[in-house]
Amino acid sequence: MEIGKLKESVLKRSVIKQLHVKRPEVGSGPSIGEDCATLQVGPDEEIVMSTDPITGTASDIGELAVTVSINDLASAGAEPIGILLTILLTPRMREAKLKAIMEQVDNACKRYNVQVMGGHTEVTEVVNQPLISVTAVGKVKKGQMVSTGGAKPGMDLVVTKWIGLEGTSIIAKDHEEELLTRLPKNLVDTAKGFDKYLSVLPESRVAVEHGVAAMHDITEGGIFGALWEMGEASGVGLDVDLKSIPVKQETIEVCEFFGINPYELISSGAMLIATNDGNGLVRKLAEAGVASAIIGKSNSSNDKRVISGDEVRFLEPPKADALYSVPNVERK
Repeated sequence: MEIGKLKESVLKRSVIKQLHVKRPEVGSGPSIGEDCATLQVGPDEEIVMSTDPITGTASDIGELAVTVSINDLASAGAEPIGILLTILLTPRMREAKLKAIMEQVDNACKRYNVQVMGGHTEVTEVVNQPLISVTAVGKVKKGQMVSTGGAKPGMDLVVTKWIGLEGTSIIAKDHEEELLTRLPKNLVDTAKGFDKYLSVLPESRVAVEHGVAAMHDITEGGIFGALWEMGEASGVGLDVDLKSIPVKQETIEVCEFFGINPYELISSGAMLIATNDGNGLVRKLAEAGVASAIIGKSNSSNDKRVISGDEVRFLEPPKADALYSVPNVERK
């Protein structure tokens, strides 16, 4: 199978269709484009859970693992509570490296006010680089979880911050010397620092207060993948203006260096939102110091179109993330 997220067809037939046990306590289970599940624990609240590994890099994996999992909860409108942590280490790894990873985890937990509730740590020859998987747990008022599949025809599509932030930062850190052969040092340093933008908790809180129909953090597959997943999960078509999609010049330069598509690059730190009032949301986000832009609208068709002048591209199910096309990138 190809590196990266499973193809949608494989996920449907070989994963989701093989699951037959359903319990009444589980309000939202596995489906295309949805990153969180809910568990009813009382009359007024639901527990929201999500799980994610870090496989595309060995740099700053403690920080990334916590942030990416908390982002899933934020995209569901949930308040993060804690995480369960699984760490698999190689036999050649020194204890000092493990300690450094855990310091990153602790710093991220302090920032988001979440507790490490438990986990498992093991040294094994099965992995060839450190592997972290995080299960994040949060809570939301009953019936208030925001899903990827809540978009309706005629809604504005808003993207927060800029696409490609995570992928740009990973590539700049893992391939710094190579990039410096052609790109200015200040550009590469700026690209490396994009990890400071990776949390979507700030925009999630603003969006939930403003009122939104759907939210989806833009991870593997980039903005094109996120658009496809929101359209499929919601049963709507999309018309998107390519030139309205916010992207940093550093991302464009780094992607051009390796010949990859920035619109298909892992983009933690950016969120795709469907709302009836895009202009109002953009204003509210700006007041909170979060950049954002309206990039298009949903419609009643099945087509997911990206328009650039006279050219129209019809989106297809996402393939492997562009990150895995970078030579010698750490892989699954």
